Amino acid sequence: MRPRTLDEFIGQKTLLGEGKLLRRAIVADRLQSSIFWGPPGCGKTTLAFVIANMTGSAFEKLNAVTSGVADVRKVLATAQERRMRQGQATYLLLDECHRWSKAQSDSILPAIESGLIRFIGSTTENPMASMTPAIVSRCRVFHFEALSVDEVEEALQRALADRERGYGQYAVECEPGALRYIARMSEGDVRTALGALELAFLTTEETTVEGYGRPTRFITLAAAQESVQKPVMKLDEDLYYDMLSAFIKSMRGSDADAALLWFSRMIYAGVDPKLIVRRIVVHASEDVGLADPIAMLQAHAAVKALEFVGMPEAQIPIAQAIIAICQAEKSNSVVQAIGAAMTDAQKGNFSPVPPYLRDQSYALPHEKTPDYKYPHDYPEHFVKQTYLPPGYENVRYYFPSDQGHEAKIKQRMARRFGERHDPHP
Repeated sequence: MRPRTLDEFIGQKTLLGEGKLLRRAIVADRLQSSIFWGPPGCGKTTLAFVIANMTGSAFEKLNAVTSGVADVRKVLATAQERRMRQGQATYLLLDECHRWSKAQSDSILPAIESGLIRFIGSTTENPMASMTPAIVSRCRVFHFEALSVDEVEEALQRALADRERGYGQYAVECEPGALRYIARMSEGDVRTALGALELAFLTTEETTVEGYGRPTRFITLAAAQESVQKPVMKLDEDLYYDMLSAFIKSMRGSDADAALLWFSRMIYAGVDPKLIVRRIVVHASEDVGLADPIAMLQAHAAVKALEFVGMPEAQIPIAQAIIAICQAEKSNSVVQAIGAAMTDAQKGNFSPVPPYLRDQSYALPHEKTPDYKYPHDYPEHFVKQTYLPPGYENVRYYFPSDQGHEAKIKQRMARRFGERHDPHP
């Protein structure tokens, strides 16, 4: 069921919508070396195969887990001969590209720079951290998102309708909510969803169903739940999200009684407690943050209790974490700070790291700089110096509130830094 054209491709509208850069480059066969980065089952490798079907260039594929420098050299030699004899460009798709060593990466750099190959790397890991900077700097990084529930369900519907590659030639019916359940529990991974649908189909026998003219495979919600191998949720989807929203807002609103009731209702309905404790951890920072740092410790203690003790006993430490977050002083300064910083990071165009902040362990003797001031050598283990890059010297992202522990942080920051300007425009 892998899409063969851009029109069949599901999801990634921000990258492949009409008029978007990536779509224009693919259609014009002008895509340059790129890295496709995103979670499993979101279409990274699929898009590479779509490009292979559309391009007038040759297409080679390697897997970073099984290929070595010798394999790369063989591809490059073929690409060189192809360009000389036929004037044809070559794409090289490298799956799991973050698994390549520095030596393997270095072996392909000259070919990327000269345009001998157009490199497409596919990875689930952040390339900024997992790949050599030399490769990343020569590629454009496209960040893929997990598919929405609606998009995954669309893929499942296509699989049921496709007569050539799916189950369109069979009589298959699904109980209302069955496909939706698989789509929701697959968490944006189409590969997982299609695997669950296949398992449900293969383990469902044909039966005579009233109202259908021939023996039919009738995939029930129970079969879907077993196939996706996740706990049964004994409430409909809308109610689940409404109750989760009520739980979150009760914690934010400091109402422990309400939060405990919504928590109990979800547990009784069969909601996976992992889904709940994840939200507890997030809101320990999002709604409490440094106003009461103990809240995050309570949230992580609930996570460990769930892993170590298990349910139903773990509901007691989870309830303790819920009460702690509800009763804690509230502040959303952390979420505002990281949001503002990410906005600036996405703008790009940063100047190099100032010399005195760079790693000195690999610097040549003439490159070493004594300008860095070691804070522990100064009174109160603090010394004023600029850590922000040029152009951002007066930027401020974190604004502590007057709540709880943050009031002390605010006083300490004022004593150390004075007043910085407003966030960077």
